[in-house]
Amino acid sequence: MLKTLAAQTREFKVATILTPTFAALEVVMETLLPLMMAGIIDKGIMPGNMAEVYKYGAIMIVMAIASLSFGIAAGRLAANASAGFAYNVRTAMYDNIQTFSFKNIDKFSTSGLVTRMTTDVTNLQNAFQMILRMCVRAPMTLICSLVMAFLINAQISSVFVIAILFLAVFLFFIIKSTMKLFEQVFKKYDALNESVQENVTAIRVVKSFVREEYEKTKFTIAAENIYKLFVKAERNIALNGPVMMTAVYACVLGIAWIGAHLISQEKLTTGELTTLLSYVMAILFSLMMLSMIFVMITMSGASARRIYEILSEKTSLTNPEDPDFEVIDGSVDFEDVTFSYNENGTRPVLKDIDLHVKSGETIGIIGGTGSSKSSLISLISRLYDVNEGCVKVGGKDVRNYDLETLRNNVSVVLQKNVLFSGSILDNLRWGDENATEEECIRACKLACADEFISQMPDGYNTYIEQGGSNVSGGQKQRLCIARALLKKPKILILDDSTSAVDTATDARIRKAFREEIPGTTKFIIAQRISSVCDSDRIVVLENGEINGVGTHEDLLENNEIYREVYESQMQGSGDFDEKGGEA
Repeated sequence: MLKTLAAQTREFKVATILTPTFAALEVVMETLLPLMMAGIIDKGIMPGNMAEVYKYGAIMIVMAIASLSFGIAAGRLAANASAGFAYNVRTAMYDNIQTFSFKNIDKFSTSGLVTRMTTDVTNLQNAFQMILRMCVRAPMTLICSLVMAFLINAQISSVFVIAILFLAVFLFFIIKSTMKLFEQVFKKYDALNESVQENVTAIRVVKSFVREEYEKTKFTIAAENIYKLFVKAERNIALNGPVMMTAVYACVLGIAWIGAHLISQEKLTTGELTTLLSYVMAILFSLMMLSMIFVMITMSGASARRIYEILSEKTSLTNPEDPDFEVIDGSVDFEDVTFSYNENGTRPVLKDIDLHVKSGETIGIIGGTGSSKSSLISLISRLYDVNEGCVKVGGKDVRNYDLETLRNNVSVVLQKNVLFSGSILDNLRWGDENATEEECIRACKLACADEFISQMPDGYNTYIEQGGSNVSGGQKQRLCIARALLKKPKILILDDSTSAVDTATDARIRKAFREEIPGTTKFIIAQRISSVCDSDRIVVLENGEINGVGTHEDLLENNEIYREVYESQMQGSGDFDEKGGEA
């Protein structure tokens, strides 16, 4: 894990190395300053020698300026290195997420990914900055101050050792109890982000069902869980202050009492006692810094593990060693395909699928909710890999293709497709970033979208709000169909993507497909039989298995499920999920 995270320093390695170097030099200057103060007192003030006062004073000014300069340099470099480190970590996480298959994405919730890329990375950034400065500064201050103190007087310095041991034991118990609390906190952050995301995304539904109070309560509970855990953790950390000050005052009293006796016995000078008092503060406050470092590392440790999970996750779908970069045609073959989302699943969602589609054919797919219609077509563009059998496109196993090549030749339009903020043209050019406006207009005419776009004040330059909130469901679906057509795919998949348009518009879209893109293989998933009745063949799915395949007329004659649904829909009383029986 540390090796993976350390690799994210890359171009900031110089700043990462120089920061602790300047921090060390800053500590050296600060450690020598009390010795100069002792020289002023013992060699200047006590004997009344002003020349020595000026000499040591001038040296102290130079050291103070040097210390300040080193501190500023260390601070700026640490900020640069930590911000760059966070940037690289976020970029690496995002890049890796883009390679994930649907199977990988299913392992992480959306809210969890957001938390990891925001809160967790921020925690790691703060910890990294503290490590660069404080993890050098605090130990060096402690060691240098102890060495100087023992050089001045070993007898008094033994007080430091007792205080350090006392604080070390106390800090160990604080850190141990706090570590578990912080690990729980970040899991609660996921729940909080999930609550916010669901509420904002579905705000229209929330308001339609007057569920504002319920959502507020849900959010409050998630926020309170984080609050309670943080309060509990902070209570433990807050004990640092009182215990630290107790140790400081005890050391000051012990050193003053022992030092007074030694001064009266002329075994210690006043300047040396003043220096020791300065060192006691430096030593004990370096211990306080170390305790805060341990707490920060503890807190960021949980974040680091969550980030490492994303960085180390390997996509379950990879390119073969020598991939094919050409899809010859749009033929599709399912050969004894069995598929399950869970490799250890007892029941596959698709079982023994054997289906052969010629290039240019139009295939309708119908089935009840949960019959695995969407699962079937997701295998064509290799969003998932089959467990048994194989899926072929253009006569070749999809696992032999370059993934980008395969998916560029397969366009999928989902029922709940997404539009992005930007103009209509910007959204359409997701299908082909180099498409001309004329090509965009032609695609929109095929998708019956041109008729409503031309009525908008800004036409194709009309701005689409985030998520397409300023267009209707039917308009959004038609724009998504046009976007898919711009890819000029060999295979076009419409996954219930005309459910929000009227039957007349649906018929016009299908007619345009037949006449304008006859060479493109088309898969049409629908609940309405009217949407698939003119297909070359229709596949009836039930419980992940093919129940029947044939033309509309063949299925009416030979398939009981299809016939019952057709009759119920012709009477205007049902769809595929409301068939007369579970045949």
